[in-house]
Amino acid sequence: MSAAVFAFMYMVHFLPLRLVAPIGNAVGAAAFWLIPERRKVTRINLQKCFPQLSRNEREKLARAHFRAFCRSFVERGILWWGSRARIARLVQLEGLEHLPKGRPTILFAPHFVGLDATLLRLSLDYPVAMMYSRQKDPRFERLLYRGRTRFGGRMFPRQAGVKEGLRAIESGALYYYLPDLDYGPKRSVFVPFFGVPAATVTGLSYIARETRAVVVPCVTRMLPGGEGYRAMLYPAWKDFPSGDDAADARRMLAFVEERVREMPEQYFWLHKRFKTRPEGEARFY
Repeated sequence: MSAAVFAFMYMVHFLPLRLVAPIGNAVGAAAFWLIPERRKVTRINLQKCFPQLSRNEREKLARAHFRAFCRSFVERGILWWGSRARIARLVQLEGLEHLPKGRPTILFAPHFVGLDATLLRLSLDYPVAMMYSRQKDPRFERLLYRGRTRFGGRMFPRQAGVKEGLRAIESGALYYYLPDLDYGPKRSVFVPFFGVPAATVTGLSYIARETRAVVVPCVTRMLPGGEGYRAMLYPAWKDFPSGDDAADARRMLAFVEERVREMPEQYFWLHKRFKTRPEGEARFY
C-alpha cells in the first residue's frame, strides 16, 4: 500500500468528522471502479446471500458497501493518530452493563466496518486483546499494530495459535474475537450463512469452553457522517458453548445474519466469505 495513502489519512484526520466522512464516501465511490477484483467478490457474495433482491438493488448495496468500507478506512486515521478525548467522543458505548464482573469474557465482534473504532474505544477503559491476520504490506501491518495497541491493547497474529488467546483471557483481558470469516477448512465446519454453506471456525466454542468465559456479542454501527460510531454490547449468551460445535457455529452466524439485515451495507462483503467449498462443489470466485 502506497505511503501516499497513509500520508493522506494522516492529513485528513485533522479535519472534523463531518468533513472526513464524505471524503471517505468519495474514496469508496472511486474504489468501486478502481478495484475490479473486490467489486466482483462483493457482487458474488451479495448474489449468494440476497438472491431475492433485484440486480439493481444488489448493485446499489454493493456501491453503498464500498462507500462504508472506505469511509471506515479513511477514518482509521483518527483512530491511529487522534487524541484519547477525540476517540472517546467518536464511539458511543451502549450495553456495558452486560459485561460480567470478575468473569473471563469474550467479545464476539462480527466483521462490520466499524470494528476498529470499537476496539480502540474499549482499550481506553479496559485491557483488550485480539488476534489478527498478518498483512502483505509490512508498512500497513506496522501501522495497524501500533494503531490498535496505542492505548495498551494487546494483539497477536493468527499464526501464533489459540494459546495466546487463552493466555489473554486468563490475564483478565477482554478478548475481542472475530471468527465469522472463512479461514479455511482447518478447525471449521460448514454451516449456513444466508442459506449458503460457509466454512466457519469453531474457535469461539473451544475458547469459551477452555476458559469458562462468558460470550458477549459486540456489534459496531457506523452512524451518518459526523456522528461517529455506536458500539452495542448484547446480553451474554446462555448455554454457550452447548457441546455441539456445529450448532454453536450456526447460532453465531444466525446472530450475524440478524445484524446484517439491520445494516447490510456495513458487513465485510468484499472478503471471500465462501472461498472454501464442500468437497466436489465448484468455487464461487
